[in-house]
Amino acid sequence: MDKVTVFGDVHANLPALDAVFEDMEARELPENLYCLGDLVGYGTWPNEVIELMRSREIPTIMGNYDQGVGKNSDDCGCAYKTEKDRRLGERSIAWSNTHTTDENKAYLRGLVESIPLEIGNHRVLLVHGSPRRINEYLFEDRPEKSMERVIDLVEADVLVCGHTHLPYDRVLPSGRRIINAGSVGKPKDGDPRAGYITLEASRGELNVDFIRVAYDVEKAAQAIEATNMPNEYAQMLRDGKG
Repeated sequence: MDKVTVFGDVHANLPALDAVFEDMEARELPENLYCLGDLVGYGTWPNEVIELMRSREIPTIMGNYDQGVGKNSDDCGCAYKTEKDRRLGERSIAWSNTHTTDENKAYLRGLVESIPLEIGNHRVLLVHGSPRRINEYLFEDRPEKSMERVIDLVEADVLVCGHTHLPYDRVLPSGRRIINAGSVGKPKDGDPRAGYITLEASRGELNVDFIRVAYDVEKAAQAIEATNMPNEYAQMLRDGKG
């Protein structure tokens, strides 16, 4: 294949996912769609998001939140900076556990750890966090040597990840690349719009296009505020941070 579309970190945000699919259709993107995981958590439409993904039969990686909810665990594998953040997170995964059906939890448990692709002559590996751990954060400012060690673990020229919700394209000294696809449902880069990427092989190069899509943020935020999910997550959607 020569072109694929990659998205992830939907986090039960159905209005954002719907808007992304509409945007993909408007751009006449190919059917080669892949998801980096974290379908659930923080948002209020876990079942609707899962069922939409299942109906479209989109290959999907297990995210750390998918793993937690799939196992009905009280641990989402998230890294919290403060005790307040931890308490909010515990309320979020408890709500998600309660409101996700057993059938959909079984689906989450069956998701794969990674997806290898060949795009043109480029070997690409899709993961959620990193090849080492489902919940490892590969931030863009990680030292070069550390990034090189991560990609040494796989037989790939390009590693595509999510989890941080911060999009970037970093070329390493070895010529290999690590690309973060950002987040559909919970961006953290100060831009509240949903994000996804396309990867296209052309004339020996692999080109990445970072796409942002406006959606009804207020609808998603007010849906959170109408439940006993922490209201802080509603404001994070409005701000595109958190």
